[in-house]
Amino acid sequence: MPDLSITSTNLLAPTQHNCPARDAMDEPENEPREECGVFGVWAPGEDVAKLSYYGLYALQHRGQEAAGIAVGDGSQVLVFKDLGLVSQVFDEQTLGAMVGHVAIGHCRYSTTGSTTWENSQPIFRTTDAGSGVALGHNGNLVNTADLASRARDLGIASGAATSDSDIVGALLAHGAADSTIEQAAMELLPTLRGAFCLTFMDEHTLYAARDPHGVRPLSLGRLDRGWVVASETAALDIVGASFVRDIEPGELLAIDADGVRSSRFAEPTPRGCVFEYVYLARPDSVIHGRSVHSTRVEIGRRLAREFPADGDLVIPVPESGTPAAVGYAQESGIPYGQGLMKNAYVGRTFIQPSQTIRQLGIRLKLNPLKEVIRGKRLVVVDDSIVRGNTQRALIRMLREAGAAEIHVRIASSPVRWPCFYGIDFASPAELIANGMESEEHMVEGVRQAIGADSLGYISIDEMIAATDQPASSLCAACFDGNYPIELPKETSMGKAVLEQMLANAAAGDARIDPLTVPNDNANAVLRP
Repeated sequence: MPDLSITSTNLLAPTQHNCPARDAMDEPENEPREECGVFGVWAPGEDVAKLSYYGLYALQHRGQEAAGIAVGDGSQVLVFKDLGLVSQVFDEQTLGAMVGHVAIGHCRYSTTGSTTWENSQPIFRTTDAGSGVALGHNGNLVNTADLASRARDLGIASGAATSDSDIVGALLAHGAADSTIEQAAMELLPTLRGAFCLTFMDEHTLYAARDPHGVRPLSLGRLDRGWVVASETAALDIVGASFVRDIEPGELLAIDADGVRSSRFAEPTPRGCVFEYVYLARPDSVIHGRSVHSTRVEIGRRLAREFPADGDLVIPVPESGTPAAVGYAQESGIPYGQGLMKNAYVGRTFIQPSQTIRQLGIRLKLNPLKEVIRGKRLVVVDDSIVRGNTQRALIRMLREAGAAEIHVRIASSPVRWPCFYGIDFASPAELIANGMESEEHMVEGVRQAIGADSLGYISIDEMIAATDQPASSLCAACFDGNYPIELPKETSMGKAVLEQMLANAAAGDARIDPLTVPNDNANAVLRP
């Protein structure tokens, strides 16, 4: 255990947890990754480190690569972070040593920068005045290369971290040299392009900001003795905070002993991510006043009307397909059943599977209830199809277990395009629905590829209608290719853009354009 009694604003060195990189067995489908989760609390007299810990626990589904917490006590900022799950990074002794009245927390999945300790968050910087700034970021910026060039010209670029979040932290701390952090943020935030929900802090004050499009959710909650901000309302529930309101697009909040101050750094042009409702967010969260669970049940009802099936039993692919399967069963009148059992403890595989076990594939996670499905015409409801590997293996397994027919219904539209705003999909070349000549050919091609008797995806219009939000206020770019935030040149995008800049600099080539980053996602937007 590292020594926690350190000088003001120092960053703790990493502990040596056994947290290997994500094993291919864990995610055979290259499922969409749930970007990151951010949490913040200002509450004198409360155990803010533990509140942050439990808040991150509630947000663990949004990022499983790394976790961290920063705490301020009025005189110093202490940061502890490491690779691994929240429960692996923190223990009672660590949390007990992190005493203060203000804290932020972060759980990470990388959308810019590799999975390294340096890229884990909260990131930490010291201002010229000697105060500390810690920052956590959920989302993805599309002008990272320009911001990195600006930081380099100012001589404040980090040589180790390669994330857009580190660049933002560096620029924020630099801007606070001649002003307050709040003033520096008001100058910096309008220059950021893309999706961002930020929680940041100094020794005294908690800050939270949301991009002008409000792509990712961010909410404000009230404690008896303080305030909480979190990526999802479920995290407010976990720590006993009452929901106050969503933080508005283009809004900066500052929370300290004087209360909550709101500033507007940009005019709001809401384009919230529809995939949060469909897949990313916890079903017990509420986004823009709409229950995620209710949305998914409604998607199932609409899916049943669009693509009915002659079946004996509706079963979900647990857990994310469950609400839509309930809705499908309610609307169709076909009985709902639990035909697949999920092993809740299969997430990250630390023991490498043998070849025999590896060939079992999906059975590590799902196993059929043979007595339930034998001889039945099944309607199998899943949340999405990415490459089709999981569905192909699942259908083979169900047939071997005795299913008479298998009709697959998907509770999202076909994913055809990459996301540049904080979701890490498989590359477009791997997306099974990408590049098909027509919708009809695509559906038939996917049906044959996975071996289903029939296949139906909910349409984009019906999917959006289920959210109760106007289509004009939602981003559905991964489904329709219409990107609401302007994208830069393809050479300036990509998960490894900053690593490539560092490599160029090391080779004596400081050019930003072209970056020659191998990036299938970026190239995809150029396709007809």
